[in-house]
Amino acid sequence: MSQRAPRLQLVPDEPDQVLRLARFRQEHPGVIIGEGGFGTWQARIPEANGETVTTRHTLRELLDRLDKLTAARDGQSGGDPD
Repeated sequence: MSQRAPRLQLVPDEPDQVLRLARFRQEHPGVIIGEGGFGTWQARIPEANGETVTTRHTLRELLDRLDKLTAARDGQSGGDPD
């Protein structure tokens, strides 16, 4: 998994999500986001005792999931971190 900029061909239907990704990376520099293989997006969130890895089919789904996970980690009301 790489932290380099995403390849735009992975988000042809989601150009607005590229800007959202840039904002998320600024707010959470420790979270690594990249291609997960098989046309998916994957993120790795460092934790005190390991890491949380999540994979989604679209960038929008991944960023929605990361919003919930990071809100729960930061002690905010972010919904169920399933």
